[in-house]
Amino acid sequence: MAINLQKGQRINLEKSNGSKLQNVCVGINWGAIEKKGMFGFGSKKEAVDLDASCALYDDGKNMREVVYFGNLKSKNGSVKHSGDDLTGDMGGDDGLDNEVITLDLGALDPAISYVAFVLNSFRGHDFGTIPFASIRIYEGSPKRVNEVFATYDIANGAGFAGHVSMVMGVFYKKNGEWKFNAIGEPTKDRKLEETVRTVTERYL
Repeated sequence: MAINLQKGQRINLEKSNGSKLQNVCVGINWGAIEKKGMFGFGSKKEAVDLDASCALYDDGKNMREVVYFGNLKSKNGSVKHSGDDLTGDMGGDDGLDNEVITLDLGALDPAISYVAFVLNSFRGHDFGTIPFASIRIYEGSPKRVNEVFATYDIANGAGFAGHVSMVMGVFYKKNGEWKFNAIGEPTKDRKLEETVRTVTERYL
């Protein structure tokens, strides 16, 4: 399953050995903005607060719950958030994810049929002004990456500049099998509630 998805691609989550993908992570890595000092002398770092969130829906596309910085795990513990990073990397790219959401597909409430991942810039920093910001969706755990199957570069990717929110992708259940839709599209929303509404209306 060595797949690097392009935007809009859908994949079946069966691995090459025939087993089903079980543990999925969505990791976000980003940096603080460097601000030049007066007359070009010196510089200082401006903290950037990106927020990864996950919305769970039933078969009727009714939202059941949202896992985000204010609610770090789903009711049954199948979705967990690593916690809110308020600054981004202050000293350059350390290569580590600042926020990770883990999803255990096998432990999800059977009533859940859609799991959508979104990203919001909490203080309204335009994605295009952030020095580096990348997303990877992979099999494994926050400490071990087995196989990456979707990556997005939102600091440099065409279309992200001028936006502060995006839909990363949606896992969905079809005939009892989990599949993944790599959406990777910015939205015009400003806040998490608006972005979740956009997902409900357009991406399920």
